Amino acid sequence: MAPSRDGRWSCTLSWRRRSTPACTVTSRRSVGNGRPQVSVIWLDRDGDELVVAHLGAGQKIRNIEHDDRVAVSIEVPGTTPTGLQPWAVFHGRARLTDGGGPELLQALAPRFLGAGVRFPPMDDPPPGHVIHVTVERVTGAGPWA
Repeated sequence: MAPSRDGRWSCTLSWRRRSTPACTVTSRRSVGNGRPQVSVIWLDRDGDELVVAHLGAGQKIRNIEHDDRVAVSIEVPGTTPTGLQPWAVFHGRARLTDGGGPELLQALAPRFLGAGVRFPPMDDPPPGHVIHVTVERVTGAGPWA
């Protein structure tokens, strides 16, 4: 992974892991004109990778199968010296693994939905996918930019 110039992005992401982040992933559409597609996501970190779960075979999965370039954005608490709310964009490459989607979603559910929540709320959910993002650069408004 290529963290920011001073390597401080990881402490920001660690903070986000303890709360409810506003996160998005942007991928390029696999059909048509290749326009960006943005999805609101639940985000976690596994070692040096960012991880996102997906249950189905939706547009986001098809996009990544076609073009592995993605950008993940998060809001960060606090205020920059110029008065902005800090935010970070992680630019990188995504790879898909089959299965593990329900397990990752259940692990993230208490953080996003509250203690004791079962998610996905169904018996025998589909295996889904886990999207692993290898970060190549970090931009945004904060000490990592």
